Amino acid sequence: MPKNGLTKPVSDALNRQNIIWLAQFSLGIFIMSLSYPLFLIENNIAPGGVSGVAMIVNHLAPKLRIGLMTFVFNIPLFIIGYRQRGRGFIIASFIAMAATSYLIDALRVNVLTNDLVLAAAGGGVVLGIGLGLIMRSNATSGGSDMAAMLLHKKFPILSVGAILMGLDCLVIIAAGIVFEPQAALYAMVTVIISTRVMDQVVEGFNTAKAFFIVSDNYAEITKAILEKLERGVTLLNSKGAYSRTEREVLLCVVTRTQIQAVKRIVYEIDPRAFMILTDAHEVLGEGFSKL
Repeated sequence: MPKNGLTKPVSDALNRQNIIWLAQFSLGIFIMSLSYPLFLIENNIAPGGVSGVAMIVNHLAPKLRIGLMTFVFNIPLFIIGYRQRGRGFIIASFIAMAATSYLIDALRVNVLTNDLVLAAAGGGVVLGIGLGLIMRSNATSGGSDMAAMLLHKKFPILSVGAILMGLDCLVIIAAGIVFEPQAALYAMVTVIISTRVMDQVVEGFNTAKAFFIVSDNYAEITKAILEKLERGVTLLNSKGAYSRTEREVLLCVVTRTQIQAVKRIVYEIDPRAFMILTDAHEVLGEGFSKL
């Protein structure tokens, strides 16, 4: 047995996880940094956050580089946030912030398009992918999300999401004043798209559907799903709040292509059954992706 007490298979698995984490983290930093010279900077689209403030400052004082100002503005936030977040999280986030700040200035690529609609959309997609990969690595790029967490601790009545939205809106409004009003509108489009893409990357693309089925004929429905679809079913004990009647609730996770099959099975057995269909992101285990 190795000196660290780990068996070789476990040690190898941890090494693979570290390699995957590093590749994901590095790729996220590079993609996020690339979104600025490719789409945002030349088109004066400031997508909120500290980098958006840096773009405004750069427009007013061109000698102050965007990446450098992003780094400088983030330093106080990390100093304050160090005591409130875990050490590993802060270190990884600081590395991401410092690397993106450097790459924004260092990358020498031409703007991909001067069409503001395409720039706003493309910038949002690329920025969202980069941010999502960084967040999947249990880190952030600093900026307004760090400020939002700090303000939430001081004003707990406000949610982190509400504070983050407010901070980004202030930056976008400032960009509309400094650049031009339509720049603020395109920046808003970028923020909306990047947020949606980021959420998708963080939650995973391996989405499935989860059924919650309430029926007196739960045994027949369970048997049909097990035999016809070869999908597992979990029985959950429940009690009606009004009737106080105890009954079984079926939980079944299926692929998108099996949604209609489940509906058909339930309808044929019990047309009066009650069903809830909801999204299930990153389903891991037998029949789906490996854990």
